[in-house]
Amino acid sequence: MSKQELETVAQSMVAKGKGILAADESMGTIKRRFDSIKIESNENNRRAYREMLFTTKGIEEAISGVILFDETIRTSASDGTPFPQVLSKKGIIPGIKVDKGPVDIPGFPGEVVTEGLDGLRSRVKEYRELGAKFAKWRAVITIGDGIPTYTCMEANAHALARYAALCQEGGLVPIVEPEVLLDGSHTVERCEEVTEKTLKITFAKLFDHRVHLEGMILKPSMVVSGKDNPTQAGVEEVAERTIRCLKRTVPAAVPGIAFLSGGQSAESATEHLNAMNAMGPHPWEVSFSYARALQDPALKAWKGQAANVSVAQKIFYHRAKCNSAARSGKYNKQMEAQAA
Repeated sequence: MSKQELETVAQSMVAKGKGILAADESMGTIKRRFDSIKIESNENNRRAYREMLFTTKGIEEAISGVILFDETIRTSASDGTPFPQVLSKKGIIPGIKVDKGPVDIPGFPGEVVTEGLDGLRSRVKEYRELGAKFAKWRAVITIGDGIPTYTCMEANAHALARYAALCQEGGLVPIVEPEVLLDGSHTVERCEEVTEKTLKITFAKLFDHRVHLEGMILKPSMVVSGKDNPTQAGVEEVAERTIRCLKRTVPAAVPGIAFLSGGQSAESATEHLNAMNAMGPHPWEVSFSYARALQDPALKAWKGQAANVSVAQKIFYHRAKCNSAARSGKYNKQMEAQAA
């Protein structure tokens, strides 16, 4: 894939009014999600759940791409159509999570680095053949007593840059995801400081590895208060601090920023995105790449039962449309009431 083709895919991923659905839960994560509605995480249930999401009528109005897990990209819908084709037929771009998850950094308690670079070149090639057009790699940065250290931020940024370069070489648009966790009791000021440092180091490494910035997407966390902090920053403050932090660190060459929700409630994630877009225009598209904030309400309605599919799809469509409105700062609370 040429640089031009990478740019075209990256721009489609952050098309106006659209965002990305993260449906790339690992086996452990999807089991926790299913435990919450008391159903078993087996191949059949996972397929039925993903099929419910992917076949929701009209979802392509708000969703530009879907990040899949290794099992999911190899799975077919009940009519035998492989999931990547189900999505492509709707004009939704299939993508794939390629990292192998975080492991502890020896000598650095409480800090992790993401693994998965070994064999990545051949995995990229295989995923392209299975229909993927973009990939995702998540780095995890924890705020705590004396952490994150420079070593941790640097190790993760280095891995992100090597991953991004390998993806572009193999014809996949890389989503670069340095997530600053909201776990902890830190202040919003501390989150802003850590996010800024993380992004500065990440872009320095992307530059060192000759990653084509116009052919990638950034998936950062928002600048929010630690979830255990009794004083939570309001919607406007989160939007202002997040945009300021991004303007200081993210080159305008990057086509778009697709935020992760990172454990925020579905409505909070939409409100924050809306407030940021209401402050625009910005140098890049300000979009979303949510997992729980798009899926959770639908998952709870579905409960693993075929009889609940149409209700759950309606709820999923509603969440996607709310975030679509937030892409241009046009979301409001009344939209929630209308769906109720």
